[in-house]
Amino acid sequence: MNNKRPNTLRPAKLFRFWAVIAVIFGVFIFTLVPLAKSIRQGLDLQGGTHIVMQAEDTPENKVTPEAVTQVIAIMQKRINEMGLTEPIIQREGANRIIIELPGEKDPKKAIETIGKTAVLQFKDEDGNVALTGEDLKTAQEQMDSNSRNPVVALQFTDEGGKKFAKLTADNIGRKIGIYLDGKLLTDPVVNEEIDGGNAVITGQRSLEEAKNLAILLRSGALPVKVSVMEVRTVGPSLGQDSKDKSVMAFTIGLSLTVLFMLAMYRMAGFVADTALLVYVLILLGILSALKATLTLPSIAGVILSIGMAVDANILIFERFKEEIAAGKVLRLAVQAGFKRAFTTIFDANMTVIITSAILFFLGSGTVKGFAFTLGLGVAVSMFTAITVSRTLLMLLIDASWIHNPWWFGGKRGYDR
Repeated sequence: MNNKRPNTLRPAKLFRFWAVIAVIFGVFIFTLVPLAKSIRQGLDLQGGTHIVMQAEDTPENKVTPEAVTQVIAIMQKRINEMGLTEPIIQREGANRIIIELPGEKDPKKAIETIGKTAVLQFKDEDGNVALTGEDLKTAQEQMDSNSRNPVVALQFTDEGGKKFAKLTADNIGRKIGIYLDGKLLTDPVVNEEIDGGNAVITGQRSLEEAKNLAILLRSGALPVKVSVMEVRTVGPSLGQDSKDKSVMAFTIGLSLTVLFMLAMYRMAGFVADTALLVYVLILLGILSALKATLTLPSIAGVILSIGMAVDANILIFERFKEEIAAGKVLRLAVQAGFKRAFTTIFDANMTVIITSAILFFLGSGTVKGFAFTLGLGVAVSMFTAITVSRTLLMLLIDASWIHNPWWFGGKRGYDR
């Protein structure tokens, strides 16, 4: 049976095919770098400080899941107020907390701010506690208008203001001690009753020190004691070296995949490579939109998914070659190839996605990043193979420009 069809070139459809190709290449060239730069970088790429802290029992307070959750929330608030970029804070096990601060080169300063218990107490000379941090509404660093020294301005709640007014009224001519974590910050002498719900803490050596104290007071006290288990600093040169190697690995992986597809499937491979560019743009766009943090393991997931991105195309093209060998014309062979390979593609990709989901929900830290990018990459690759590759192939075949099956990975034969 001869399924040959008239080989009449359709210039309009050929122009449409190459126009779509040009748009894809243009968008890829002009948006790849901005998209890549918009994605947050992890500690191993940017450099910074890695801290492991552990919550510990004390006679007064025991470590509970709720207490650890509260510690994480307070630390997150303190870190955010420090102005650090893209911090990562996550739980590990029952009582450990991992904190990654990209760009932070002074771990001692970071630990002093985020790890202090921050219990604020106002005591009279007899040692009686009259107010605590729970009576505090807000705290703000500022320069004293008279002495030009840095101070922390306190504003109490309504109930705290009444307590402070009574404390000062009862202790005129005596000292009031202000303590943080049991350490005396200042002990001014009360000259008169102070109402209005405001007070100041003096004794800070710099405005930066006053700012750190204000952050501690605003964020509240940690419910349990925490201690530092590990501190690791990643230098910018090491982070840059990791980044450069990752970019090189990504480039090599993408290039080898492109060359393989061109060598094995010619024009069909060119179409698959073009779809691969769309895959890269969609993947980076989703990572950027989700504000995902890119680390070395997550880059490994991206690189691995590049190879899997063309796996669906290979299944389709091999099925396509079988249909050509059976005597079908190009258009029917492409349609049959996509239709019959779909079940295999779906099953293969779903097993990887399910495995990635299990790793993501049961894993921790870097394993989550690898699983997320791998699962997302496979899902995106399935979409581009089924939609983008198919659309481009049908545009090419409808243009009636190339007819020999060899250009689509088949054996050289008569035009179809």
